[in-house]
Parts: sequence; structure tokens; C-alpha cells
Amino acid sequence: MQRTAAGLSTGARTLEAELIDRARARDEAALREIMQANNRRLYRLARAILRSDSEAEDVVQETYVRAFTHLDGFRGESGLSTWLSRIAINEALGRARSTRPHVELGSVSEAALEAQIIKFPVSPPGDPERTMAQREIQRVVERAIDELPDVFRMVFVARVMEGMNIEETAALLGLKPETVKTRLHRARTMLRENVEKEIGPVMMDAFPFAGWRCERLTEAVLRRLGVGG
Repeated sequence: MQRTAAGLSTGARTLEAELIDRARARDEAALREIMQANNRRLYRLARAILRSDSEAEDVVQETYVRAFTHLDGFRGESGLSTWLSRIAINEALGRARSTRPHVELGSVSEAALEAQIIKFPVSPPGDPERTMAQREIQRVVERAIDELPDVFRMVFVARVMEGMNIEETAALLGLKPETVKTRLHRARTMLRENVEKEIGPVMMDAFPFAGWRCERLTEAVLRRLGVGG
């Protein structure tokens, strides 16, 4: 299958270009489609830097307003999702540096190992006890992720929670692929020590961003853009 420099198939690239053209014309359906496809990733990336739900939501909203206002500046060297992710990371880092001047995504040298995504079974419907236990596990995991050092937390969120591959993560964060592997290994080791030995294998389904929260943010961005009713 033919692929472009942005890593998308030619067909997918064409569909994305059409979607972007509609978004430039303030087509509400196109704007909604872009936001619903990217809300969770942008939120998780912003939260990985800021460790605050409300600040992360603010960053996502600002990211969309900035991106949709300057869509003419999108040249397509990367995919739209990657472009939005970089805007969100820069916005979040800017906020973080106002309170933590030394926040950065610099390099750390360590032996590298590949990632293995950890999973745990979803509770079946009608099993409130397992659902409650699952929620408690999620809270434990979220706290453990928040406690990771910045440079490891960003790689972990992108690589494991968002399922980006090594090359995508490296390009997004401006790192070498070997550094991504190194940091991911370190992050997973830290999490194992703090979490997995107590609760067993878990799925990193932390910091959800769907349902009413996703819809609320989408509507807020549309209002700021003067789109829709």
C-alpha cells in the first residue's frame, strides 16, 4: 500500500485532506469529527504534563481553537492528529513551565527494551463488585502514573495508553527511538514496583475522556468558534 511522508495511506490522506477542507470552511460535522477522533489523546498527553484534569481540559480546548483558527498553516508534513498533539504538548508545557520552570523532555541514557501493553479483563455487565474493584485499580494506576517523572510519563502515555508506535512517539516528542524504548522500559519498571505487585496485571485504561466530558469540550470549542446553534 502506498504511503505518504505523514505515514498515512494515500486513500486515508485524501480523506483527511477533504475533512480539513471542510473544517477550514467551519463545517460543524467536520469539526466534531476531528475533535471526537482526537479528544482522548490530546487530553491524556496534556494531563501527562500537567497532572490536572481541569488544566488538561483547558489545554485541549485551547489546542482546538488555535488549530482551527490557523488551519491554513497546516501543510500536511505530518498527520492532523500528530499536528494537534504537538500543539497540545507545547501548550501544556508552556503552562507547566510557568509553575515548574525546569520542565523538559530531555534525554536519559539507559538500556532499551521493547514495550508490552498490559491489559486486564473488563468486568462483565451486572457485576457491581468487580466494577467497583476495577475502579479502585484505575485510581491506583492513575496515581502511579502521576508519580512518574515527567520524561517517563510522557513516553508512557503516548506509547502505552495511546498505543502509538515507537517511531510515532519519537517524532511527537522529538526523541530518538532508542530513547523512547529506554524511557518506556523505565516507566514500566517503576509502575510494576508500585502497582502490579499489589494488584496483578492491569490495563492502563486510566484518565478516560469520553461520554459527557468529551461532548462538553466539543460543544465549548464550537461555541468559541461561533459554529452551530
